[in-house]
Amino acid sequence: MEFKLSNEKLRYISLFENLTDVTPKDVVENEENDRLTFVVNEDDMGKAIGENGKNIQKVRNKLDKKVHVVQYSDDPEQFLRNIFSPIELESIEVHEEGDKMTATIEVDESEKGRAVGKNGWNIDRVRRLSDRHHDMADVSFA
Repeated sequence: MEFKLSNEKLRYISLFENLTDVTPKDVVENEENDRLTFVVNEDDMGKAIGENGKNIQKVRNKLDKKVHVVQYSDDPEQFLRNIFSPIELESIEVHEEGDKMTATIEVDESEKGRAVGKNGWNIDRVRRLSDRHHDMADVSFA
């Protein structure tokens, strides 16, 4: 699935690549909370983070933003688990409805606030990334 990134997002990707030597597949931003989430290939996860997190720290320092790295997966269920990590999900049900997929997530009530995120940021990035990478129409909680 193709999607377009703004010049600013392309700049973030270029900077991430220069500092970590890993080319991300995607980046989403929460401007309100100064957060960026980069999606990297499975084989690049360790290299992107760096020894003791040094590469991510370099990116954080350079951009003055909180930076998260998510491991891409061709499997929509695993990709959702990766985006939500480290939150423990009880279950994920992926449904195909015509040419679109949806997912229903079950999470322990004590983790629901973290799963949704401040002002809905976490669920927003989950929805954006799952739509862009797996053509998923919606992600909701059971």
